[in-house]
Amino acid sequence: MTLPRRTLYLISGWLLACLLLVSGPLQAQSPEGQQAANATLASLLENPETRQQLIDQLRAQAQAPAEAATEAAQDVASEPSLPRQLADATSHIVDELGGQIGGAVDTLAGLFGGNLVDDGGFDMSAVTSAAINLGLVILATFVLFLAIRRLARPFFTRLSQWSLNGQGLQPLLRLVICVAVAALIDALVVALAYVGGNLVATFAVGESGELSTRASLFLNAFLVIELLKAAVRMLFASHYEGLRLLPIGADSARYWNRWIARLIGLAGYGLMVVVPLVNAYLSPSLGSAVGTLIMLGAYVYAVAVVIRNRQNLRQALNHKAGQTTMTASRVSLQLFARTWHLFALAYFTVVLVLTLTKPETALPFVMLATLKTLVTVLAGMLISSFLTQTIGRRIRLSDELRRKLPLLEARLNSYVPTALRVIRAVILVAVVMLVLNAWGAFDLAAWYASEAGRSLLGKLLSVFVILLVAAAAWLGLASLIEHKLNPETGGVPSARAQTLLALFRNALAIALVTLTAMIVLSEIGINIGPLIAGAGVLGLAIGFGAQKLVQDIITGVFIQIENAMNTGDVITVGGITGVAEKLSIRSVGIRDLSGTYHVVPFSSVDTVSNYMRDFAYHVGEYGIAYRENIDEAIQALRDAFDDLSNDEDIKPCLLEPLEVAGVIALADSSVNIRVRLMTTPGDQWAVGRAYNRLVKLHFDAAGIEIPFPHTTLYFGENKDGSAPPANLRILDKQVAKPEERQHDAHFGPADTGASQEVHNQDDTE
Repeated sequence: MTLPRRTLYLISGWLLACLLLVSGPLQAQSPEGQQAANATLASLLENPETRQQLIDQLRAQAQAPAEAATEAAQDVASEPSLPRQLADATSHIVDELGGQIGGAVDTLAGLFGGNLVDDGGFDMSAVTSAAINLGLVILATFVLFLAIRRLARPFFTRLSQWSLNGQGLQPLLRLVICVAVAALIDALVVALAYVGGNLVATFAVGESGELSTRASLFLNAFLVIELLKAAVRMLFASHYEGLRLLPIGADSARYWNRWIARLIGLAGYGLMVVVPLVNAYLSPSLGSAVGTLIMLGAYVYAVAVVIRNRQNLRQALNHKAGQTTMTASRVSLQLFARTWHLFALAYFTVVLVLTLTKPETALPFVMLATLKTLVTVLAGMLISSFLTQTIGRRIRLSDELRRKLPLLEARLNSYVPTALRVIRAVILVAVVMLVLNAWGAFDLAAWYASEAGRSLLGKLLSVFVILLVAAAAWLGLASLIEHKLNPETGGVPSARAQTLLALFRNALAIALVTLTAMIVLSEIGINIGPLIAGAGVLGLAIGFGAQKLVQDIITGVFIQIENAMNTGDVITVGGITGVAEKLSIRSVGIRDLSGTYHVVPFSSVDTVSNYMRDFAYHVGEYGIAYRENIDEAIQALRDAFDDLSNDEDIKPCLLEPLEVAGVIALADSSVNIRVRLMTTPGDQWAVGRAYNRLVKLHFDAAGIEIPFPHTTLYFGENKDGSAPPANLRILDKQVAKPEERQHDAHFGPADTGASQEVHNQDDTE
């Protein structure tokens, strides 16, 4: 006996259900039902034919998953390559377009041939009545729309004036607020006209209390299309300059607003009203043909306008790029000026292809994607402009803060351009990703949900936080150092404090940059272990190869710690004496008395002689003749110091009274007396010069001789002890002859003192 296949499937299913009931938790079946199932199963198993068929069926079902897996693997293995897929997609699109255009041509040929409608006849009276009713609804709706919009004009005018001339808010913020309010009013006008049109279509046209399908089609299309036009008016606002988001002139705004409104109206009302009505009253094939013609006409119109305005818009964009200060923005605008028409043509081509190949879903998708694109780009532009107006201008701190931290304002203003470039780059990337997501080229949600997306965003956020903390730390510490160096707030800093704080600021900058770079590299996934090891090896190699440099740095550190010298000190280092003009961690720059600038590395410094520590001494040694009275000379020195102490310019420089050490030497021709004057550091030379002047004046007044070198002439002697005569002439300038005066003019007068000395010597001999 052979059972039918359907019966076999039923029996197999019943058998499996019984097995599940027996082995599962659903054993609440009645005993009678279980007995019947057991009896049926027993009868099936007793029959050899049914038993064999059941076994074969179970084996076939067991082999089905394996065969399916094998077929799937074969399908994967035979999956075409990417070029093949692109070729297939292109071929499919071309076939679809050819079929659409061919169908439109056939439909139009049938129209002229008399085959206008489908079977069932054509009711001319019904079509005429429907057209009249629809025309009344259209007329009433647009009249209401224009009337309500005319009533709303004063609101638009006031908003535009406040946006242009208002006070209290930033211009861009006022513009955004006014445009948002104007958009709400415009949407309210459209909604009121839509409600009025529904009321007219329901109660005044046709059968009262019913809204016809044709009227509903038009009203829905009116609501969508006029809202789109309102969105376009937000961008251009040809009649209200204060409500125009795009920075263009009134003529350009009027032209582009009118062109885009025509394009939206042609495609929108044609596809959403005309095509459905033709499908309903004439023929679906004719409606498809009309839709194809509408899209082709809109495409040709859009392409013609784009090509006609290619150069004008390119010049306007280049002019705008020339006014941009940011290099990235300028280059982007210049590049977009060269290629904007290509993007526009590609957009209209994509819209045409999608509409013709997928007419049921293409129009809503294109409208939604276009709206998302416009909103995203506009939001990015507004955010970027708002940030530029908010933080792009110069930051002004309070007078008190500028007094305490005079460099903080300049430092903040130097960071603003870099921060704006980074923020604009982030905004640009976000806008591009959102636009691609709107057109289906990139799934933003899926990417963010993936491990790679979350990891990338987490790393970017971590890097941003690290850089922000590093910048804040640098600002805080640098401002603290600046506060300590500012005489108005931190007191007059010493030279040592200035030097150490300047060195600490440089070391802090190097440490912050190094640590930040290491942490950022580690955060983005780069193993910095080899980098640190390599830096250590490189540092060791540099240490061996540049021992002098290391010695310079180490010696310089200890010199600064011990406060051996500071900028402005008069020092002697490496045999060079002068003013320390520049002090770094490895060398000191010295300007000597002649103006020569010397750079002395610390590795060559054995001794530092600093003349500018705490106090200084002027040590003076004055010699007097042996015949002079020592006490009188010391009193003259004290009198000179008293006069020096009364000098208003020198008096602040003197710290102690005159210290007289007394006679320190009995020299060959003088008796030397030493005195010492304690002065403020650095003033010992000026005080010494002034004191020497007064000592000379007091010695002269007291008749105290300051010995100076003498020359004794010896003319020799004869064997008998007599001296030869010396031919001397003592000149009197008053009776000198002219030739003698001429001789004196050339050789100077005779030294009467020397002549007298020679005469005395001759007389003695």
